[in-house]
Amino acid sequence: MRVVFVHGACVRDGWWWWHRMTGLLEERGMPSVAPALPSCGETGIPGGAGGPGLAEDVAAVRQVLQDSDEPTVVVAHSYGGIVTAEAAAGVASVRHLLLISSYLPEVGQSLSEFGGGTPAPFLDVDLDAGTFGVRPELLVDTFLQDCDADVQAQAADHLAVQNVQVTGQPVGAAAWRHIPSTYLVCAQDAGTPARLQREFARGAGRVVELDAGHHPFLSQPGAVRDLLLSL
Repeated sequence: MRVVFVHGACVRDGWWWWHRMTGLLEERGMPSVAPALPSCGETGIPGGAGGPGLAEDVAAVRQVLQDSDEPTVVVAHSYGGIVTAEAAAGVASVRHLLLISSYLPEVGQSLSEFGGGTPAPFLDVDLDAGTFGVRPELLVDTFLQDCDADVQAQAADHLAVQNVQVTGQPVGAAAWRHIPSTYLVCAQDAGTPARLQREFARGAGRVVELDAGHHPFLSQPGAVRDLLLSL
């Protein structure tokens, strides 16, 4: 069994966001990989108008999923659930989806349909440049309030300016309808409130709650590891 991690929006260096999980999984003989998302500038092409979008992110994750026949659990965080809905569709090796504070879009839905119609206050949207990103001064209080000081100090170095077009680009498949799925509600998430997560989770086969913020794999990696192993 292997794990493929798909990170959320407006960040880069997926290996860093999941680094507290990888060692714990390796101890149990489970390799993991975190594909680079082109829309976050991780493949060397800057984000912005005309830059990589959802289709490129889907292709990047799908390539990694198809690189191995080993049974796979896909762990998708936040925006990663949008990518995974299409990327994992029809890939026989994918046995389970674990969605963390994420989304289960229907075919034709986009990320923007899960919001309130206006940009969240913690986002900096530049329509002229065609980008959006997290306001660094709001990063810790919104997303990392339950993480230790080391994580809080390092996280800003792994933020990314992303192509804003991804928020309105619809998915072409809904893998969660055909693959067993578990939704992890993060009860202390200040970015995506738990009440919204519970609504998003209605289509999942199983729903689990954890008293954690938006990044439980950084604040409580042991708990997320145990959930993964239970799948």
